[in-house]
Amino acid sequence: MKETDVIVVGGGPAGLFCACTCAAAGKHVIILEKMPSCGRKLLISGSGQCNITHEGEISSFLVHYGEHGKFVKPSLLQYSNRELIAFFRDRGLPMAGAEGGKVFPVTRKSSDVLKVLLAECSLYGVGIRCSEPILSAGFGNGRFLVTTRRETYCADNLVIATGGASYPATGSSGDGYQLAGSFGHCITDTGPALAAVLVRDFPLTDLAGMSFENTPITLFHDGRSVLKHHGDLLLTHTGLSGPGILDISRYIKPGDLVKVSFFPCQEPEQAKSTVTGLLMGGKGITVSRMLRDLSLPERLVKHLLGQAGIESGQTCAHLTKGTRNTLVSMITGYSFPVRALEGFDRAMVTRGGVTLKEIDPGTMESRLHRGLFFAGEVVDIDGDTGGYNLQFACSSGVVAGRNIAKKDAYGQDRES
Repeated sequence: MKETDVIVVGGGPAGLFCACTCAAAGKHVIILEKMPSCGRKLLISGSGQCNITHEGEISSFLVHYGEHGKFVKPSLLQYSNRELIAFFRDRGLPMAGAEGGKVFPVTRKSSDVLKVLLAECSLYGVGIRCSEPILSAGFGNGRFLVTTRRETYCADNLVIATGGASYPATGSSGDGYQLAGSFGHCITDTGPALAAVLVRDFPLTDLAGMSFENTPITLFHDGRSVLKHHGDLLLTHTGLSGPGILDISRYIKPGDLVKVSFFPCQEPEQAKSTVTGLLMGGKGITVSRMLRDLSLPERLVKHLLGQAGIESGQTCAHLTKGTRNTLVSMITGYSFPVRALEGFDRAMVTRGGVTLKEIDPGTMESRLHRGLFFAGEVVDIDGDTGGYNLQFACSSGVVAGRNIAKKDAYGQDRES
């Protein structure tokens, strides 16, 4: 049996930050990673460029985690974006802001972020055991027992930092949920998040690649409006993507209806009145000219006219009321019936996870088992695009590590 102070399950950013934080405080730490190497999902984050956090005050981050801003607040305040940026800068990897407030390493290489974390773990003697998936875990005689194919490990503290279920090829395949469940923790319903929407009988396939800025988006469930949002929209070959869609995908379910306004200057209801007035007053101006004057892309205009049965040379004066209303509805509230979200193999993060009510947000320690901690995406947290998920992973890892470091050999808080 291998004795240690801390076992960290998962070698992603949350696990690595937790491990080096514990080890820097003098704890003996072992990371168990089931894949042949650590940080595989980190390496593909931000298309390999690693959007690690976001600019601005850390208090502004809280609205970017759905309804769970209250839970993430303690972790983010204890280890902020400025501290995260300083960590890498002080180790020779400066960060730089980019479009929309995103923050990347200046090299734009996720591999450089991983190198820094692995070097930090090596500096403090963290033992990293790769290709060691866990076969069983339990608790006995006041200590945690974790068995792999090679060894049984015994530790005072266990950290579950296995990630969620998105991109399973990188090792993030939901193993942490079973591990948490073995200690009595409940798992909320999980599903893809930061995922593109697949539209039933998608009519805009020929417009794939077209994007729209700050688009008003409304989500309907059972015919009732349940969410209004603004964000950048991207048309794909199969449906809708872009930050505006990805950020609300945690709420979208098959059978829902997504309505998009292609007139972003105003809210949909006001836009409907404005566009109707312009078409009614257009008289001898062709409908196609009027729509282009509204800054609608020419390819979209052609599609809208075809859908409404309007010939390219038809003037506004010759529009029937019914045809005009159909056209206005498509411009200010184009309806997209949701077939599904892209699956875990394409989703950036996971919605759901270890239920938050069973975790202390100030320490990331289990409320059910002293010495059991959680960090990162394995818990029921998913953030918007823009670096919010990696910031929480790193912050929660550090917070868990700091609180483990406070414990003495008997598991008691040294400051209590």
